[in-house]
Amino acid sequence: MLGSDGKTMRTRAGESVKLADLLAEAVAQAVAVVAERSELEPDDQAVVAKAVGIGAVKYADLSGDRERDYHFDWNRMLAKEGNTSVYLQYAHARTRSILRKAESAEAPILLEEPQERALALKLLRFGEAVRSATADYAPHKLCTYLYETAVAFSHFYDKCPVLKAPNPELRASRLQLTTLTARTLALGLDLLGIEAPAQL
Repeated sequence: MLGSDGKTMRTRAGESVKLADLLAEAVAQAVAVVAERSELEPDDQAVVAKAVGIGAVKYADLSGDRERDYHFDWNRMLAKEGNTSVYLQYAHARTRSILRKAESAEAPILLEEPQERALALKLLRFGEAVRSATADYAPHKLCTYLYETAVAFSHFYDKCPVLKAPNPELRASRLQLTTLTARTLALGLDLLGIEAPAQL
């Protein structure tokens, strides 16, 4: 394990960092990350911070190709943008926030905008991503897929109003896409052993 300076990571005493200490520090740093955006009560924030901190460490480990050096960087690990578990957890929480405001029901999916089509096509590749990750013993492939899915959802969310869609059919379709995204991100993170809180 290499630090952000490219050197072997050790404590001040010169010993390797213990996993328990690493996880404790990750949770401590995640408290500030969660508090920055969260409207949850302090007790709930603490529960979410634990999921975010531990998830960040797991994801940083799993998202890298095992054949390359592992570079440890707190800022990158807990970043709210980029290929991190925090970004994925926030994307999942955003889908759940939308769905709390409107009940989703079975409806035909309409692909009228490029962002809708891109998201739908990405969602269809979930099984392929899981098979590739397991066949090659390469969890980073699933991580990459989940990140790309979260990015596709972000583009969809920015360009395609869900709750304020121009007509009921399109609203129902976009709610379906949001529901499928929520399920895909939650299941993918679960396969990686990472929690996907409904609220952050």
